[in-house]
Amino acid sequence: MLAIRTKRWTRVEYERLIDLGVFGPGDRLELLGGQLVLAEPQSTDHYTAVRRVTRALELAFGPGWEVRPQGPIALDEESEPEPDAAVVPGTFDDYRRAHPARPVLAVEVAVSSLALDRSHKASLYARASVADYWIVNLVDRVVEVHRDPAPDAEAPYGWAYASIEVLISAATIAPLAAPTSPIAVTSLLP
Repeated sequence: MLAIRTKRWTRVEYERLIDLGVFGPGDRLELLGGQLVLAEPQSTDHYTAVRRVTRALELAFGPGWEVRPQGPIALDEESEPEPDAAVVPGTFDDYRRAHPARPVLAVEVAVSSLALDRSHKASLYARASVADYWIVNLVDRVVEVHRDPAPDAEAPYGWAYASIEVLISAATIAPLAAPTSPIAVTSLLP
């Protein structure tokens, strides 16, 4: 029996396909580890949580930081995820010619994508040295805070977070890049 061969895409190839119009406006795709992955459909709770996260991060970080809701991040040569929110230095004008590569915080809002966000996306963000990765887990109504990226042979992309803390709705969390700006978990949940 022949093994099935698949093509792994690079970020440059993926962006070229976008420029050529291969994907339509309704095609919600992300490039993760060389594979084109369908993004989670947005329920009303998911969208509301994305808006709440965006607002809370804008307040916590303030001027000099760009909070990018559902914008592409150029993590490496084979990954261009679109986290539900990412915080990068500067303003949106700083990224006219290229997507940012090193967010100080990436946030995923998860319902049906929870397993993917915990394993594959966490491993990709850890491999890219994203120091602060949060999952707004709408299934359990908690925020999972992933920190301290480290090599891990068992992880999908060879990296994982050594520290994972699960915060209930009564807790607060301060982003590593804005340690004096705590955010209430309740302000992130719809």
